[in-house]
Amino acid sequence: MWALIALLLLATMDKPILSLHPPWTTIFKGERVTLRCDGYHPLLLELRPISTLWYLGHLLLPSHKKSIEVQTPGVYRCQTRGAPVSDPIHLSVSNDWLILQVPYAMVFEGEQLVIRCRGWYDKVVYKLHYYKDGHVMRYFQSSANYTIPHAQASDSGHYQCSGTLRIPVESTPMFSAKVVVTIQELFASPVLKVVHKPESRSGGGVTLRCETSLHPQKRDTPLQFSFYKYSRPVRRFDWGAEYTVPETETEDLESYWCEAATVARSVRKRSPWLQLSGKGSFSSTSSITTRAPVPAAISKNPISKPLSFRKPPDPRSVPSITSAPNSTLTRTLASMPSIPTPGPTACTPLTSLGQSTYSLKSNMDLFLQEMQLLKGLLRQVVLELKEPHTVLGLRGIPEIPILDLGVSPATPEV
Repeated sequence: MWALIALLLLATMDKPILSLHPPWTTIFKGERVTLRCDGYHPLLLELRPISTLWYLGHLLLPSHKKSIEVQTPGVYRCQTRGAPVSDPIHLSVSNDWLILQVPYAMVFEGEQLVIRCRGWYDKVVYKLHYYKDGHVMRYFQSSANYTIPHAQASDSGHYQCSGTLRIPVESTPMFSAKVVVTIQELFASPVLKVVHKPESRSGGGVTLRCETSLHPQKRDTPLQFSFYKYSRPVRRFDWGAEYTVPETETEDLESYWCEAATVARSVRKRSPWLQLSGKGSFSSTSSITTRAPVPAAISKNPISKPLSFRKPPDPRSVPSITSAPNSTLTRTLASMPSIPTPGPTACTPLTSLGQSTYSLKSNMDLFLQEMQLLKGLLRQVVLELKEPHTVLGLRGIPEIPILDLGVSPATPEV
C-alpha cells in the first residue's frame, strides 16, 4: 500500500530547477560559476542521505550538495531523489578577447532579453556594435548591455558583438563568436470554435470559445480574451474564454475572431476568421463565392444574339425602302442575282432583317453609281451633238468624221 502511494507521488513530481550564477552560458577560461539544484528533497532515514545527483554529460559527479562550483565546459544536469532529471544547461568556456553572453534560461515572448558583450576579464569595450543575423542592431561608445524590453519571436537569430580594447593602446576591431538566441513561444495562436451546448443554457444563441495552450513551463500565466465581429469588438478583454452570440444576430452570415493576450498586453495573438452561417439565411458561403454566369449579351456568336428591345428608328429620319421605285430601278433590282440568306432560326428575327437590309443597301449603292455613269455619258453625247468642234478641241485629240444624224443642215463635213 505504502509502495503504491510512493510510486504515485514520484510520478506526479516535477523536474528540479537548475540555475546558473552569474546567469551567463559563456565564461572566460579560468573563471568559475555556481550551479544550484532546487527541487523536492525527501527526508529519508539513512546514515548518509543522498539528496542531489549531478551529471556532466553522462558522467556522475561526486558531489551531492544542492550547489556546486564548476569551470569545465559541457552539459550539466541535476536530479533529486526519485524525481526526473532537470533540464540541461550548456556551459561554454572561451579564450577570446571578446565573448557574447546570453541568459542560460529560456526567454519567452513578452519577457526581457539582455545580451552582454564582455571584454577579457572585464576590460572596457569601446566602439561597441551589436549584430543580429549580420545586421547592426545597436551602437554604444563603451561597454553596455543590449536590452530588449519585450522580446518577440522575431527577435530570435544569431547574435554577435564587436569592439576595440586598450591593451595598452586601442586595438583594431575584434569580433566575438556568434551565439544563437531563441525566443520561446508563450502560448499558441488561438483558434475560435463553436461550442455545442443545449439551447436552455445558451439561450438560443451560438457559443464561441477562444482556445489556446500555454507552454508547460508557463502554464500558470494568466490570459485574457477579447471577441470581435468583423472589426468591431463585441466583448473587450476579460477572463472569460467564451462568448455567446445573441440569437438575434445568428440569422445572417457573420464573421467573428478572438484575441488572447497577457495581462500587461506584452503578447497579443489573434485567431483566424470564423464565419457563422445563419439559421434563417437562404444563402450559404458557397453561393456567395460562386462566380455569376456569363450573360448571353456578351457572346461573340452573332447568330446567338438576344432579341433587341430598343425603340425602332423614326421613319422620318431614315429613307423608306418600301416607296414605289421607278421603272429603271425596278428592272435593275430584278436583274441582280439574289443573295442567299440563312434559313430562319428560332428567336433571331432581327438578325435576318439586318442581313437583308445590308444586302439591299449594297445593291442601291451599286445602282446609284451606274446611274451617275450613265448620266455623264448622256451629257457628253448631247454636248458633242451641239458643239462637236469645241468638244473635240477640249479633248486635245484629232478630229474624226461625224455621222450625219440630221440634227442641223449646216453641219460642216470633214
